[in-house]
Amino acid sequence: MAIKTTAFGYPKIGPNRELKKVVESYWAGEITKEQLYSEAEKIQIQRLTILKNAELDLIPSNDFSLYDFVLDISTMLGVIPKRFGGNLDLDTYFAMARGSKTAIACEMTKWFDTNYHYIVPEFEVEFKLLKNRPLESYKFAKEKLGIETKPVLIGPFTYIWLGKVPQKQEGKLLTHMVKANETPKFKDLVFSASKVYNMILKELEENGVKTIQLDEPSLVLDLEDEDVTTLIEAYKILTDGLEKIEIFVHTYYESLSKYEKIVFDLPVHGIGLDLTINDENFDNIKRFGFPSDKKLIAGVVSGRDPWKIDFQKTVDLINELLKFVNEDRLILSNSSPLFHLPISIEPEKGHLDDKLLGLLSFANERLDELKILKKIFNENYPVPSQNLQALRDEFKDDEVRKKVAQIDEKKIGRKDSFSERYKKQISMLGLPKFPTTTIGSFPQTKEVRKARADFNSGKISNEEYENFIKEQIKNVIDVQEKLGLDVLVHGEFERSDMVEFFGQKMKGFAFTKNGWVQSYGTRYVRPPIIYGDVSRPEPMTVKEITYAQSLTSKPVKGMLTGPVTILNWSFYRKDIPKKEIAYQIALALREEVLDLERAGIKVIQIDEPAFREGLPLKKSKQKEYLEWAVNAFKLTNELVKPETQIQTHMCYSEFNEIIDYIYAMDSDVILIEASRSKGEILDAFEKFNYDHGIGPGVYDIHSPRVPSVEEMLEIAERSVKVIDKNLIWINPDCGLKTRNWEEVIPSLQNLVQVAQIMRERYGD
Repeated sequence: MAIKTTAFGYPKIGPNRELKKVVESYWAGEITKEQLYSEAEKIQIQRLTILKNAELDLIPSNDFSLYDFVLDISTMLGVIPKRFGGNLDLDTYFAMARGSKTAIACEMTKWFDTNYHYIVPEFEVEFKLLKNRPLESYKFAKEKLGIETKPVLIGPFTYIWLGKVPQKQEGKLLTHMVKANETPKFKDLVFSASKVYNMILKELEENGVKTIQLDEPSLVLDLEDEDVTTLIEAYKILTDGLEKIEIFVHTYYESLSKYEKIVFDLPVHGIGLDLTINDENFDNIKRFGFPSDKKLIAGVVSGRDPWKIDFQKTVDLINELLKFVNEDRLILSNSSPLFHLPISIEPEKGHLDDKLLGLLSFANERLDELKILKKIFNENYPVPSQNLQALRDEFKDDEVRKKVAQIDEKKIGRKDSFSERYKKQISMLGLPKFPTTTIGSFPQTKEVRKARADFNSGKISNEEYENFIKEQIKNVIDVQEKLGLDVLVHGEFERSDMVEFFGQKMKGFAFTKNGWVQSYGTRYVRPPIIYGDVSRPEPMTVKEITYAQSLTSKPVKGMLTGPVTILNWSFYRKDIPKKEIAYQIALALREEVLDLERAGIKVIQIDEPAFREGLPLKKSKQKEYLEWAVNAFKLTNELVKPETQIQTHMCYSEFNEIIDYIYAMDSDVILIEASRSKGEILDAFEKFNYDHGIGPGVYDIHSPRVPSVEEMLEIAERSVKVIDKNLIWINPDCGLKTRNWEEVIPSLQNLVQVAQIMRERYGD
C-alpha cells in the first residue's frame, strides 16, 4: 500500500488578484452578473488545474467563494436575516456582507486566531436547503476538467458555534445578538443544521461523490463534555442512511480537545489533525493510540506560516506516525487552510534576497512539499538536504537581542495614574464632552493609489510625490475642520498598509511583490515577513504628522501601528520566542513615540486591532500571551509625559474574557468596534468598571451605506449606561481608507451631529 496526499483551502484570489478586480467591477456596475460568474469560473478552473497537477490523491472542491465561505453556508442553508428579504440571489449575498441602503450588514469578526474575517450567521429563521453548493462544485470540476474531487465544507458544529441568535431587549431599536454556543438553543441548532447536512450528503452520495471533508476547527477549543455529546449526536444525525461516502472531519489551528472521546467515538471515517502547531496532537496519538477503523489525515506542512519544512524532521515524524497508523490509512496534508499563504514564491525571485527565498514556502510550494514527501515514502525518493538554521543565522543582530534581554518586565508602564493624566490632557487639549475623532485613515482614491504607483515605478520624483501627499493632507485637515471634528488625523495617504508601512521603515522585515492574502471579501493584504531582528534606523512618521499639525490649531494625532498587531499581521520567524519579537518591535516604536512627542504632537494613537487575534485558542495558554502582549504595548509609550495622550484602536474583538488585560494596557483612550454588533461589545463593560477613555465605534465603515443619526445615537446612548459620560468619545469603528468621499462626508456629518445631541442631553 502507498501513502496518499490531499490538500485544502488553496487561495481563491487568483495569481494577480483577479477575484478582487472582477467582484469590485460588479459592485461598480461595470460588468454584469453573467460576466462576474464567467470570470470567477476561470479562476476556479485555474485553481483546480494547479491542484490536479500537484498529483493529490484527493483533490478538494467547494473551497472557492466570491466573498466568504461561512456566508456561502448561510445562504445555502437559508440563514438570511429577514431585513434582507429572505431571497437567495447574488445581490442579497453581497448585501449581507456589505449592507445595503435599507439593511445593516451582518456582523463580521475574526476567524479563530487568524487575520481572516468571516460574516457571522444570524440564526433567526429555520434551516432549509436552498442550493447544494458542494454538489455544484463537484459537478463543475468533473464537467470542466474531468476530475473526481473531495468537496470541502465547514461542519455543522463549527458553523453553529460561530453564529449568533437574536435576543430582543426592552428599549432597544435593534435586536441584540448573543453567541449561539452560549445559549440553550445551541444543541437544537446543531441538530437542526445536521439534518440539512444529511440531505446535502445524501445528494452527494447519489451523484457519485466518494469523500467529503467537513472542517470542524472549533473542536480545538476548550470543549465541555456536554459539547462533545452534542457533537457526536449531531454526527449520528448527519451520517444517518449514508453507505458509500467517506466522511473526514478536519481540525486545525491547535490540538484537538477531548482527543480520546472525539477520535474514537465520532462516527466518521477519518480525522484530520494539525501536527505543525505544537506536539500535543502527536503526544495524544502516542498516549491514546489511533482507531484502527479510521484514517489519519496528518497535517504535516503548515497552512499558516511561510517557512519551508525541514524535510528530515518531517520524514522522521511520519515514520513515527506509521507506528500507530498503517500506510493505507495515512493521508498527508496541509495542517490548516492554505488561503493564509500567498500563492507562490515565483514572482518573488529577483525581488527578495536569495537567502530568504531559500527559507520560504507559499501555497504552491506547500503542494510541492507534499508531492516530495509522497515520493520519499512511495518511490524511495532521497530526502532533500537542507541547512535552514545556517540561513536563519545570517540575519542575527546581537545588539537588538541585548536590548531586549535588559528589559525588566516588572517595571514596564507609565508612572502617573490615568485620572491625573486625563485631567491634564483634556484641559490642555480643550476638548468638549463626547469629543469626536476618526481612527486614522481617510479614503485612498484612485488618484492616491496612482501617485504611489507612479512614485514606486519612478514615473514621478520624490519631491513631486511628497508635494502630492502634502496636498492630500492639507485637504483632509480642511475637511475635518469644516465637519467640526475635535481631534484630527493626517489621513495616512502616504501609507499603503498599516503594517507594511512601518515594516518598510524597520530592519528585519521583507516585503513581497505579489504575496497577497485575503483578509475579508475583496480586502487583501501582503503580510510582511519578519526574518531578522527588528530595529528602527530613523524616524518613520514625524514629517507628515508635524506638517499636518502645522495646518491647524486643533490637535492632530500621531498614528502608529502597535507591536502586537505588527507581529500578528506579519509572517513572523519561528526560531526565537514570539514575545521576544514583540519586544523588539515595541522598542523600535518607543523611539518613534518619543520623537513625535518632542515634535509637539500631543495625542498619539498606537493601534492594536490584532491584540486579541493572537490570543491562544486554549485558555491554559492565554495568560502568558496576554501578559507579554500588554507589556509590549506599554513599552511603546511608558516614557511619555503625563500630558501626552495615548490612544489605541481595537476592532472585531470579543472583549469579555480579556477586559482586565485591555484595562492593563493603560491607554488613555481606547477606540473600539461596536457598530456591526449594535453596541453588543459594550456588554464587556457592564460588569467591569472601565474608568479610562473609550470610543465605541458608532459608524460601520465596512459597509458602503451611510448610517443614520438614529442608528449611531443608539450605540452612543447604550454606552452612557455602562461608561462614565465624561470618558466617552464618538468615532467610527475603523479607518476610512476603503470608503469613498461621497459616503464618508455625510456619515461623519451624522457622527458629529450625534456628539452634539449627546452634549445637549448630558451637558457640554
